[in-house]
Amino acid sequence: MAAEAAEAAAAQGAFWPMHDKLLDHQDALTPLGLRRYAGELALDTDRFTADLHRHRYADHIAEDVASADASGVAGTPSFFISGKRYEGAYDLATLTAAVRAARTRAAAARLREPARPGLRAA
Repeated sequence: MAAEAAEAAAAQGAFWPMHDKLLDHQDALTPLGLRRYAGELALDTDRFTADLHRHRYADHIAEDVASADASGVAGTPSFFISGKRYEGAYDLATLTAAVRAARTRAAAARLREPARPGLRAA
């Protein structure tokens, strides 16, 4: 239901503010609580409640879950670097090093690409 609330808020341009509310109030994700958060964010609460009641975004959420499953994501946070799921430590130094290494590999791969006629290097 929290995921549906985030999507219903997104439809009104408030995904991230609702995301933050949901994280801050993980112990109070009842329908009444979700409606209260929508009101606190100045959303159209009637529309918000109707979206939740009709499960308007359930299919979208199911697609996201299926995509996560197919990608091997078992929880959050999960990181992808250059399209591959990252499985190392999540501290800033280690993540930064992994991103820099991927950037270096990508730059080296571009240098190995054969020149194409009619194109100039930037």
